[in-house]
Amino acid sequence: MAARLAAAWCLRCVAVALPYQLTPLLDRCAECINNLKTSPEAVSGYSFAMAALLGGVHQCPLGIPHAKGKMVVSIAEDLLRTAAQNSRLSLQRTQAGWLLLGALMTLGPSLVRYHLPKMLLLWRNVFPRSQKELEAEKARGDSFTWQVTLEGRAGALCAMRSFVAHCPELLTEDVIRRLMTPIECAMTMMSHIPSVIKAHGVHLKASAAMVRLRLYDILALLPPKTYEGSFNALLRELVTEFTLTDNSANTTTSLLRSLCHYDDSVLLGSWLQETDHKSIEDQLQPNSASGSGALEHDPSSIYLRVPVGEAIPGPLPLGVSVIDASVALFGVVFPHVSFKHRLQMLDHFAECIKQAKGVRQQAVQLNIFTAVLSALKGLAENKSSLGPEEVRKSALALVMGALDNSNPILRCAAGEALGRMAQVVGEATFIARMAQYSFDKLKSARDVVSRTGHSLALGCLHRYVGGIGSGQHLKTSVSILLALAQDGTSHEVQTWALHSLALIVDSSGPMYRGYVEPTLSLVLTLLLTVPPSHTEVHQCLGRCLGALITTVGPELQGNSATISTIRSSCLVGCAIMQDHSDSLVQAAAISCLQQLHMFAPRHVNLSSLVPCLCVHLCSSHLLLRRAAVACLRQLAQREAAEVCEYAMSLAKKAGDPKDSTGMNLNITETGLEGVLFGMLDRETDKKLCSDIHDTLGHMLSSLAVEKLSHWLKLCKDVLAASIEAGAAVTLQVGKEEDLEKKDEMDDDIMFTALGEDDKSMPSVAPRWVTRVFAADCLCRIILLCESADKVHFDLAAARSAKLKNPKDDLLVLHLPDLIRMAFMAATDHSNQLRMAGLQALEDIIKKFAAVPEPEFPGHVILEQYQANVGAALRPAFSQDTPSDITAKACQVCSTWIGSGVVSDLNDLRRVHNLLVSSLDKVQSGKGSSSQLYSESATTMEKLAVLKAWAEVYIVAMKIKKEAENKPQREVKSNEEEEDDFGAADVLPPDSLITLVQPELPTLNHLWLAALKDYALLTLPAEFASQLPSDGGAFYTPETIDTARLHYRNSWAPILHAVAVWLNSTGFALNDPSEDMATSLQRGPAAAVHSQPSSSTSPASKTQEDVVKDRIHLLLGVSIEFLCFPRPEEPIEHVAACLQALRTLLDSPCVRTHIAEDQLLGVELLNVLHRLLLTRDPPSVQLQVTGVVWETIRAAQDYLQEQRRAKCKEDASEKDAACMLGEGGDTGGLVPGKSLVFAAMELLVFILVRHLPQLNTKVMDSPSHMPYKPQRLPEESASLVAATVTILADLPSLCSPDGSMTILPTILFLITGVLKETAEKTADNQVPPPVSAALQGIKTIITSPLAKVDKTHKEWTALIRSTLASVLEYSQPDETKPKMDEVSMLTAITLFLLSAGAEIVGVTSLQNGCMNRFRNALNSSDPWVQAKCYQLLLSVLQHSNRALSTPYIHSLAPLVVEKLKAVERSKPNSNTELLAVQEGIKVLETLVAMGEEQNRVQLLALLVTTLISYLLDENAFTSAPPASKGLHEFALQDLMRIGPLYPSAFKTVIGAAPELKSRLETAIRASQASSKAKAAARLAQTTVQAAPTIKLKTSFF
Repeated sequence: MAARLAAAWCLRCVAVALPYQLTPLLDRCAECINNLKTSPEAVSGYSFAMAALLGGVHQCPLGIPHAKGKMVVSIAEDLLRTAAQNSRLSLQRTQAGWLLLGALMTLGPSLVRYHLPKMLLLWRNVFPRSQKELEAEKARGDSFTWQVTLEGRAGALCAMRSFVAHCPELLTEDVIRRLMTPIECAMTMMSHIPSVIKAHGVHLKASAAMVRLRLYDILALLPPKTYEGSFNALLRELVTEFTLTDNSANTTTSLLRSLCHYDDSVLLGSWLQETDHKSIEDQLQPNSASGSGALEHDPSSIYLRVPVGEAIPGPLPLGVSVIDASVALFGVVFPHVSFKHRLQMLDHFAECIKQAKGVRQQAVQLNIFTAVLSALKGLAENKSSLGPEEVRKSALALVMGALDNSNPILRCAAGEALGRMAQVVGEATFIARMAQYSFDKLKSARDVVSRTGHSLALGCLHRYVGGIGSGQHLKTSVSILLALAQDGTSHEVQTWALHSLALIVDSSGPMYRGYVEPTLSLVLTLLLTVPPSHTEVHQCLGRCLGALITTVGPELQGNSATISTIRSSCLVGCAIMQDHSDSLVQAAAISCLQQLHMFAPRHVNLSSLVPCLCVHLCSSHLLLRRAAVACLRQLAQREAAEVCEYAMSLAKKAGDPKDSTGMNLNITETGLEGVLFGMLDRETDKKLCSDIHDTLGHMLSSLAVEKLSHWLKLCKDVLAASIEAGAAVTLQVGKEEDLEKKDEMDDDIMFTALGEDDKSMPSVAPRWVTRVFAADCLCRIILLCESADKVHFDLAAARSAKLKNPKDDLLVLHLPDLIRMAFMAATDHSNQLRMAGLQALEDIIKKFAAVPEPEFPGHVILEQYQANVGAALRPAFSQDTPSDITAKACQVCSTWIGSGVVSDLNDLRRVHNLLVSSLDKVQSGKGSSSQLYSESATTMEKLAVLKAWAEVYIVAMKIKKEAENKPQREVKSNEEEEDDFGAADVLPPDSLITLVQPELPTLNHLWLAALKDYALLTLPAEFASQLPSDGGAFYTPETIDTARLHYRNSWAPILHAVAVWLNSTGFALNDPSEDMATSLQRGPAAAVHSQPSSSTSPASKTQEDVVKDRIHLLLGVSIEFLCFPRPEEPIEHVAACLQALRTLLDSPCVRTHIAEDQLLGVELLNVLHRLLLTRDPPSVQLQVTGVVWETIRAAQDYLQEQRRAKCKEDASEKDAACMLGEGGDTGGLVPGKSLVFAAMELLVFILVRHLPQLNTKVMDSPSHMPYKPQRLPEESASLVAATVTILADLPSLCSPDGSMTILPTILFLITGVLKETAEKTADNQVPPPVSAALQGIKTIITSPLAKVDKTHKEWTALIRSTLASVLEYSQPDETKPKMDEVSMLTAITLFLLSAGAEIVGVTSLQNGCMNRFRNALNSSDPWVQAKCYQLLLSVLQHSNRALSTPYIHSLAPLVVEKLKAVERSKPNSNTELLAVQEGIKVLETLVAMGEEQNRVQLLALLVTTLISYLLDENAFTSAPPASKGLHEFALQDLMRIGPLYPSAFKTVIGAAPELKSRLETAIRASQASSKAKAAARLAQTTVQAAPTIKLKTSFF
């Protein structure tokens, strides 16, 4: 049996290492059981193997097919059914049947759920149904039938226990009730067993013990409330069990050590378990059951999870296991028992100890103490109390008696129990009484045993009650323990006293600060005086020192005299311990230095510590290696560079023959990092490996970017180490050149590696775990470089940097190495490494896709690695590749195709064909016969393929759309492509879509099917009944839980792709491609392709219904997700979902749908608002505004349509048509039903988020910090602009009354945005929010509302107050030095031009407006003047003279005055020249507007001004360019005006002869210049006259 179990365990290990063997092995075992039914050994052996394999499934993420579960159940049922047919096989078949059912339970609830009813029936039938049957049973049968019966019942209980442990989700109240029937029956049966054993022989004892063990095991897992009726009988059994009442052997429990505190190991010597040879040391311990564990003691351990820290299960002998189980169950039940029973049991324990003698007394006492500790632990966990005074007294008497026991482990247990009692009772008087008892005892006792026991009692009291609870005893405890620690006569007393002292220092925290100095001086004295051979004392001194350092804490950084003394004492103590010969003491020294470094890093000398740690890395003591790595981990967090330097200098010293200290150092040129990588291959200790990973991680973060080559070489060495793998792949892939090179490289590596190995210490080829870690490091290095500097991803810049400074190390220069490493990993034979390699490849493609190749413009550097990428991906698509690798490879394919690296269609096809082959696999619905993994693995693979295609399709459509929007030039290259005209280099815009097009008919059906599945799977639990009973297109009902995760990973791109596709086809269902697709798919996947919208056939549904269904599906999935995006959901999913919504809302039928059902729109906006509250990135917020804008636009179009329809019906209803819209006649908007209200909520949230000063409540609150104005970042600016644009459109959705409700808010916000964002910029650009606000103001003022009589009065008041606000905001003010006057003036002009004179013509407003113009004309900034002239011109030219006349009267004199002044100060810059030119235009317009009789006076003003600008011949040559420009502009203007008003012009010129002569001279001079020059100058001046600065958006 032992050999069979060992073989089964080996098989499990093989299957876990090679998961693809799991299913075939199960099948073979099943076949053998069926074929060899008649051989008891075969039945037993193959059932062990099957159980072991089932137990290993949880370590294989891809699982096994669901059908295998059914197969196991049928085999087990068959074995149990046929057990009685053949007495020779009864026992084995019974055991095998139940063993298999127990193993089945480890597959978890998703599988067990289907077999539960059958299991419950089987369990019920094993046990007698009633008391009467039980009685009758006793009288029947012989010893063999009883043995089979007992084994069967033990097996059934074991299967139940496995069920309860592995399927807690299935434990409903009803199931527990049905389980309790057989369990209660088993409890009753226990009392009958002794008489059966008496009747049929002692050999039944083992089977009976097995039944008890199984019963205790399952009861410990069930809630005690379920069996409280049987407590009395059960407790009687348990107490009998561990007090050895019916057991003549002195069997002791193995649990005592685990119930004592881990820190007490120094007293028990169990620190030896922390060594590499733990298994041997364990067996040498007193009271240890170690080494006696073996699989045959409990066959069920073959399928159970292996205990933490164990490599293989080793269940203890049955006698020990039963006592262990009874002790554990006692701890579970005790807190639920009445105080009366507790007292009885405690008294009974004392009695049992008294009765027993000698060795038996020790055994009984150990078991009882373990049970009491277990009970106290249970009380503490349940937060229950121990009970009244008499219960406490009885417990205390029991414990106190053991403090003087000669067995150290009992004293330890007694101390622990005392502490736990204090914790459970929690009363100061009780604690004081216990402490006082120990004080008295320690003062009087002289024997070692009492002194050790009671000193530990003090430590344990403090440990469990904490510093506050035991503070009043601190002084006494410390003084007594300090005295005991100096007792040189007994080193045992010193050890226990110092250990307790360390516990007290630890638990007291800051309260111990007053005792630090005396304790520290004692520690130092003892370190110097106690002989080194007493290692336990030194270990405890190390513990004390560590605890003291923690107590002083950050104070250690101080410079006061006392602190300096404490610090140097600590350092001296550490130094003494470092020189100790014992590895444990050295480990304690290292951890003390680590503590010191944490609190006072400047005072720990790394130059001596690091070399010491490096030496310890090669130590043969596990504890020392652990301490060294833990310390390095902490040092590397802060000072990685120094640590590595000191390690390297040590290596140089060790290599120096003069300085050979004979150290066995393993540091080569790879430094400390290399040593740590090497350790990963040799160490098996979990904690140690995890610390090494962290240390390397910290070093990588600090140093990788500076020492790039070094780290990449490290990773490369580790990854390139598997020689055979490289060669194997080479044969598989068969790519010519690249791989020939690879062959050579591998040969080199192989020979050099072999040569070096002989010289150095025997090294291990890197194991796959280390290599996976190296591949992860590679990905981290790429990330670190990205956040460090963009030069790492720019080849041209990197090359020039390298020329300047050859030491510069940049990632892009190592690209060939990166690709090679990713390739090596991705084509390895270890699946985990392949995953890591593909991940690295994906990262490389993403980060380097856009890096241009400087030598070939228009190309990117990754193009040259096409062959490598293709070769790395191809093996992942072979038939025997596990699903998770194929899924990952699909992801890399889509990244590669979508990255735009490849510009040749034929090259792209290679990778594209891999996806096509996968798609075929998805369609064919892989046959179940060939299935090695669970159905959810198939789901994962299929969804990954669909996701990859979706991503490629999205990119293809994006490229196509961009190409369509580009100018026509692109098309030419297309035609060339058709003529096969060497345009292979330029990828035509729609080539990618041509690759996807043939697959689209298939894909869109599959995508819709996947989305429908996802929609069903996201339904809340209460709708579970709506799920289809036979599963979905890509999941089976059995694997529904795991399938959910796979759908969650891939739904977003699929949703986006479906939205793009439906939008591009306009939701047209009857396009020919679809019919073709449906005819194609009559294969195995027909279920997938039946119309996804519903189970009815497409014919029975109208096209409209199908469209509606699809819209509901897509909107439903989106809204459901956006309602509550899980925090772990990647932001890309949120973006894809919003993108899909925008794309959907682009298509007319969706817009109509969402507009007709207003509540749907409201819900969408509410959900988006909620999303904004939880997700912050501006990109998401921008997408949200896009969706809102589309929703509002849809509602606007729908409302227009309704209004148009109403007008058509009845022309007289025109007013009624106007009244349509939200708000109706009353103007009320109902929150929750109003789209406008929902939009306002969301938009206001965005505005206040980016411009908090808009929120008056916040600004007025007393706690508000004064706001410093600052420019919005670019993303925020475009976001605010988009928001303002939508806000301005909202009134169009309302009736006039509704508009009046929202307009005050909207206008307040828009003017607020204008006020906050209108700031001058250096280049006079208008920021997006400002232009949006101006456009918004115009939209509102020019809306049809102005013409509605009903609301005219309110409207007028609103517009006036808005203009008043703008005037107030534009008031010049010292607090707003950077205010952009031009934008404010533009806003004012908008009101003047659009609102009409009767609204804005009120005197107060008019004066304000004129003032603003006057200020602008007087501005010192010529740009402001120029813009002001332009805006004034538009006001003057307004058709309504009533509006413009007051401005002419008020401002014309100032304009003339300004222009006159130019004669004295000529313009010096182009902007000043521009201002003058704009001013002259205003004057010209005034002349043109003037009446005939006043024309001469007006013209006189203009002509004299212009002539004053002319320069005489001498001045002209030396004049600055701007003055020349002005001269020429004036001359041109005069030449143009003369012919316009000939008579008036003559009059003016005639009246002033000096003007005439200046003009003539200028004309003559200009004619005198050569003809060519004149022509050129003419052209130039016309250009110069033109620059009138236009706003980006024309608001007029």
